[in-house]
Amino acid sequence: LTDALSERIGRNIEIRDKVRGFRAKWIELAQRTAEQNLAGKLASKQTLEQRVESLRETLNLDVTPERLECFDISHSSGEAVVASCVVFDNNSGALKSDYRRFNIEDITGGDDYAAMEQAIRRRYTRLMKGEGKLPDILLIDGGKGQIGVAKSVLSDLGVVGVMIIGVAKGTTRKPGMETLILADQNNKVVARPQQAALHLIQQIRDEAHRFAITGHKARRDKKRRTSPLEGIPGVGPTRRRDLLKHFGGVVEVKKASVADLMKVANINKKVAEAIYNALYNE
Repeated sequence: LTDALSERIGRNIEIRDKVRGFRAKWIELAQRTAEQNLAGKLASKQTLEQRVESLRETLNLDVTPERLECFDISHSSGEAVVASCVVFDNNSGALKSDYRRFNIEDITGGDDYAAMEQAIRRRYTRLMKGEGKLPDILLIDGGKGQIGVAKSVLSDLGVVGVMIIGVAKGTTRKPGMETLILADQNNKVVARPQQAALHLIQQIRDEAHRFAITGHKARRDKKRRTSPLEGIPGVGPTRRRDLLKHFGGVVEVKKASVADLMKVANINKKVAEAIYNALYNE
């Protein structure tokens, strides 16, 4: 051990086993902390195994599921829509390196079905190309409508062997009153899942919710800090400056017609129409 540590650090290391005084207290504290951390990790792993086994029993599966994914959608009244995909396995719990976010584009604001469809299609198109591993269970935070979307997408892509489960809130919408909807069993409803199984599902769903919200907030805040004139084809820094100088601000630019925009130096009809369409559809 001494040689290994010395080689690692690049200088001679001496290990003393008869340490007294405050150094002995440090060693005792370090050992106690290490033991507590180890006990916590072992307990956490045992709890995870119990919850996964409970889920297997609840779903009446012959084989314990190894990998689970969950999707969620977050937006503010249709603005800056972000979908999340979180991944758990039955050994390590959350696999954060496998998490993915999807910036949702080209949908009607607030259409969660379209957002879910786009996110699942993008995710599973990549998985079917070998860019990742298919899960055993796909959890959807929603009811029969969202399940139908997921089932349709997976069918279109030729995905087989993935069990789709909807996590629907009860009539009171209180935690612990969720029901599970099994897409592969004609939307069979499991009204009272085992507590350990429900805790696992809640944990995964809440993590998907957290991951979606943080992504949405970051995207929304970035968008609000960015001028709406940025990203319009043909409008660079000089034209943005000229537009703002001519109209006095973005609000006035938004009110301008194509003819008004063409009165600004170096703004031709094509560019004026691009500006008008971009700001009108914002």
